[in-house]
Amino acid sequence: QVQLVESGGGLVQAGGSLRLSCAASERTFSRYAMGWFRQAPGKEREFVATISWNGGSTYYADSVKGRFTISRDNAKNTVYLQMNSLKPEDTAVYYCSSSKEPYLRITTAQRMAAYDYWGQGTQVTVSS
Repeated sequence: QVQLVESGGGLVQAGGSLRLSCAASERTFSRYAMGWFRQAPGKEREFVATISWNGGSTYYADSVKGRFTISRDNAKNTVYLQMNSLKPEDTAVYYCSSSKEPYLRITTAQRMAAYDYWGQGTQVTVSS
């Protein structure tokens, strides 16, 4: 079973940047599409970004498009989420997830059910 461990969260001022990392426990990580989701207090978990197995395809939620970048380093079994121009509304617990498919359709990738493994989450707080 794949284990995912997120890191890199913290407190940042509006307009600042953070880079989240998600380390996977198995080499088979490199075969699968990965995703980032987030959950703000009192709200449902929502899709943020997804990346295909080789990094050749990415897709973002409209709310983060142009500010966030998802990437991966399969040699390090790690996926990243670079977050720039952060806003207070980006405050949430951010979760890394792994599917069992190399590539997900855009409509599928936005659904939590498309992912089989989840990390424990990392808190991101953006102050105004």
